[in-house]
Amino acid sequence: MEKRRAKNNRTLTVEPDEVERLRPLITPAGRVTADFDFDNRIIQGDLLAVLDRIPDRVADLIIVDPPYNLSKNFHGMSFQARSHEAYLDYLRSWFHRVCEKLKSTGSLYLCGDWRCTAALQTVMDEELTVLNRITWQREKGKGALHNWKNAMEDIWFGVKDARHYYFDVEAVKQKRRVIAPYRQDGKPKDWQETSAGNFRLTCPSNFWDDISIPFWSMPENTDHPTQKPEKLYAKLILASSREGDLVFDPFLGSGTSAVVARKLNRRYLGVEVNEEYCLWAAKRLCLAESDPSIQGYADGVFWERNTLAVQKSRPATPHDKD
Repeated sequence: MEKRRAKNNRTLTVEPDEVERLRPLITPAGRVTADFDFDNRIIQGDLLAVLDRIPDRVADLIIVDPPYNLSKNFHGMSFQARSHEAYLDYLRSWFHRVCEKLKSTGSLYLCGDWRCTAALQTVMDEELTVLNRITWQREKGKGALHNWKNAMEDIWFGVKDARHYYFDVEAVKQKRRVIAPYRQDGKPKDWQETSAGNFRLTCPSNFWDDISIPFWSMPENTDHPTQKPEKLYAKLILASSREGDLVFDPFLGSGTSAVVARKLNRRYLGVEVNEEYCLWAAKRLCLAESDPSIQGYADGVFWERNTLAVQKSRPATPHDKD
């Protein structure tokens, strides 16, 4: 049955009359040949069948959001939870080959939750130098009666060469409210006093509490059951790639990594087996051409959650990117 939505629900959908317009933006795996141009492409097909057709050392940044070790239905394509050892075997069936697509100076981020994070660390250690584990607050979902509510997810950060990789901390600073402002000689010390409040630019840590999960009132929202927020991926892309770099996502889903790459002037390459998800990604990419905004990222900085009104009320200043 067709899902009935509230009048003000902004969840992205693809109508039947849009399909033929969007399909040319998607490349079936069978059409990927040796002379294929991989820049700004959505490839529809099974990852294991596609990987050998993608050149090695092509990506500056890889973002991987695989199925977690949970039983989940991805619109007719199911993934079943399995033992820790079996899940490790699943990861190893493709992770080494994905890492081959990374440049020697490249970075890779691997997403997961508490159930599978040990397995993720294991495969990362086998292929890359692990530099950090990011934990981000995922404030969504029902509570648990007999356990702590799961409100966190992990992103493992690894590189090919720990001596030579790109990381731009200035591009991912966060604008935070100053609760107890400190002054020196009567002037603000390390913070800005504005009519909208007092704020400080801070270096990012490996705990992120400023992420909002896409929901029905956000235009980036889709019906994908595990969609990642654009703001989340914007941090990864800005920190670990330059403009013009190629961002590769082997589990593209609804297209968040490709959309954010386009909005931030990077190239993208994504592989996704589900045609419906590919169509969502293609439509989101079309919309990104006219609307490059990313919720929670404005004036060149990332803002705390629940400061959208402040962001909109104040003009950009020359100091916002300092």
